[in-house]
Amino acid sequence: MAGRRSGSVLVALVVLLVALTGCGGRPAADRATADVQRLLDRRAAAVLDRDERAYERTGRGTDFARLRAVPVAAWSYRVTGLRRTGDTATADAELRYRVAGYDRAPVTAGRTLRLSRGADGKWSVDTDRPAKKSAQQLWDQGAVHLVRGRYSLVLGVGQSGRTMRDFADLADRAVPAVSDAWGTRWSRRVVVLVPRSLEGMAGLLGSPASSYRGIAAVTTGETGARDRASADRIIVNPDAFALLGGLGEQVVVTHETTHVATRARTTAATPLWLSEGYADWVGYRATGRTPAEAAPELSRAVGAGRVPGALPDDEDFGFTGDASRLARAYESGWTACRLIADHWGETRLRDFYGAVGEYRERPGAVEDAMRKVLRTTPEAFTEQWRAYLREQLG
Repeated sequence: MAGRRSGSVLVALVVLLVALTGCGGRPAADRATADVQRLLDRRAAAVLDRDERAYERTGRGTDFARLRAVPVAAWSYRVTGLRRTGDTATADAELRYRVAGYDRAPVTAGRTLRLSRGADGKWSVDTDRPAKKSAQQLWDQGAVHLVRGRYSLVLGVGQSGRTMRDFADLADRAVPAVSDAWGTRWSRRVVVLVPRSLEGMAGLLGSPASSYRGIAAVTTGETGARDRASADRIIVNPDAFALLGGLGEQVVVTHETTHVATRARTTAATPLWLSEGYADWVGYRATGRTPAEAAPELSRAVGAGRVPGALPDDEDFGFTGDASRLARAYESGWTACRLIADHWGETRLRDFYGAVGEYRERPGAVEDAMRKVLRTTPEAFTEQWRAYLREQLG
């Protein structure tokens, strides 16, 4: 009886194994994953070849017309997970793509694709959407339109040709202005994304719209990428941007372009008062604006006897906080950088920024850079900055 039962158990295990794996081949799930990967490989090749018919043979998902204007130099999918129920499946995939002439490193985006299998046994894409907690891509929001500038590429949804051209002109003026201050050892090319609305901007950033209300633009990209160029994007909030005058528009775009230029020298060690202050300093550098004009919130505080006791913390730059506090944080960073440029010179300001970015962690970075480049201490610098505020804004 014992031997017979053992043999029965063995036969049952073999039958179960065959049922799970198929007749001596790979598990069915592995075959399905491989089939879906090949499908997405064909889909990626169709995008690169700009072959609408080949793309449509892989299924539906994103309307090919939405992608038509995006000049891509690379496009690939990597299936990271597959959940299958009969002839339907949901695939998790990593999309990696590069914009031709601008990106030397790929943008990476999580995607969720729903698929179905036809009577011929072949899979096709039904939908292609951002993965949960992943940001949208511009083509998720509508047909993409393109305008090229001398140093810029502007991609937009729901914007007029004139508006797109205006952004290209702003970026084309910003790039030489940034190079004049920072130097030319950066790509000197920028990609600007102009969605239809604030909600579109938030979708591209994968955050609630309330986080960016009143913020005219932000720049995305990987900081500290010295050995590889990151794929930076200047993302515009058209609702807030429309409230700016001509000077304000140029300052904002130049500010964001500065972030693109300084990205490789900006690390976790760089405090926001320095990165945002330097970007504002470059933005205002050639405008002729006085400190009181460029820093109205801080000017009011200093005029009322409320001189800040310290440079702002990173938390003071939170978009969801008090608007006046946020303005004072930016203005404090700008005045600190302006002080360095006035007292030590513009070259020392640039060197100081780079010296802080040599560190990978915050502790000791500013202190050491101030000692080596400015021959001062954070305590002495703070007192000098407070005196500068009284002199310039009091």
